[in-house]
Amino acid sequence: MIDVVALGEVMLRFDPGEGRIRTARTFQVWEGGGEYNVVRGLRRCFGLRTAVVTALADNAVGRLVEDLILQGGVDTSLIRWAPDDGIGRTTRNGLNFVERGYGIRGALGVSDRAHTAVSQLRKGDVDWDTVFSAGVRWFHTGGIFAGLSDTTVGVADEAMAAARRHGVTVSYDPNYRPSLWAGRGGADAAREVDLRLARHADVVVGALGLAGTHPGQTRIGHDEVPGALAEVAVLLPEAKVLATTLRDVPSAGVNDWSSAAWSTETGFVTGPRMPGLQVLDRIGSGDAFAAGLIHGLLTDAGLERALAYGTAHGALTMTTPGDVSMATLAEVEALIAGGSAHVRR
Repeated sequence: MIDVVALGEVMLRFDPGEGRIRTARTFQVWEGGGEYNVVRGLRRCFGLRTAVVTALADNAVGRLVEDLILQGGVDTSLIRWAPDDGIGRTTRNGLNFVERGYGIRGALGVSDRAHTAVSQLRKGDVDWDTVFSAGVRWFHTGGIFAGLSDTTVGVADEAMAAARRHGVTVSYDPNYRPSLWAGRGGADAAREVDLRLARHADVVVGALGLAGTHPGQTRIGHDEVPGALAEVAVLLPEAKVLATTLRDVPSAGVNDWSSAAWSTETGFVTGPRMPGLQVLDRIGSGDAFAAGLIHGLLTDAGLERALAYGTAHGALTMTTPGDVSMATLAEVEALIAGGSAHVRR
């Protein structure tokens, strides 16, 4: 039995460490992907049984991605393998080159992900009734997967509807990436898709991405967050929980980090505040937040405690390289309990 299933792309991340992509001679290789990172964190830190639905080209690069997924403990039985044509003309695996940034130099990502195997998934390719009939408790996907192509929107919609039919809790993260929507309607098209899919969700992570008329329209101050989440709640009347990270970025290596949420039961609540958090690599911290939040909600810890799990897990993920969490549950709980001088309520 699987506790949590995610639908999304898994790419190879090439990390030049402290250097620059443009001058690198060696790279550390990780796996990563917005939706996948969530179930990877749930497996390695929180001990849940997780799986990822994705597609990979069946070549040595795809098998390397599979090996990395297996090392993370995530079930690979739901991966679809696309025939390899030898040069990536018809299908390929996604690559992501990422600089962590330092001081005044921000993080930089250069993705190479067009025409990937997962972007070619279509409705009907996955038997979702079979996936969800095996006792799955939670399903997670997001706007990165939905934005990969015109067909992946339908796949996400189909999957979320099937999950709801089977009584599976559904979460969605808008996670807007401008590059995915360039030439395909831009931010307006992304918002339309996000609202359509988020209406299937019980829990929306990154809910501030749905505030305003399009993603990233305005900078939302901390004092404006309650009103913004209330605005999103009107748009998504079926949603039970809306959650978001809150981040100010004095520099690439120092972030002020916190979170907030709204639910039908509690109204607006806030998570722990971590000002002046020292950051090694911020990529994947939002996904780690989602993993901690889901863990808290699955264990009926209450929304405030679930926010604390998410905030602490996201913070610890920023202290290690790569997209994926290397934190332990004991470290997360110690941080929540006040094990760091940077935590205050």
